Amino acid sequence: MVKLTALYRQPEEVQEFETRYFEGHVPLAEKMPGLLKMEVTRFTATPMGTQPPYYLQADLYFESEESLQASMKSPEGKAAAKDVMSFAGKLVTMIVGEVKGDA
Repeated sequence: MVKLTALYRQPEEVQEFETRYFEGHVPLAEKMPGLLKMEVTRFTATPMGTQPPYYLQADLYFESEESLQASMKSPEGKAAAKDVMSFAGKLVTMIVGEVKGDA
């Protein structure tokens, strides 16, 4: 199993980001073919009590690297990518990883 992780730095306009992300982007991402599960984490603090360097993390799980790549190339994947770049392109870092153990 693999996952695409999107890490978002702190947005300047939190409410605008929240609206665009949860009302617009998440429904698009959930339509991506081959998506097994999507988890979103909103960070609140570090163990030291300071503000974390990231605001939000999204993990999108796929059966394989091939499934992820096919999903990203699909019309739904392209729509989700275009959407996220339209409002969070300067905030997001995306990485792909192999999941070990239960996901």
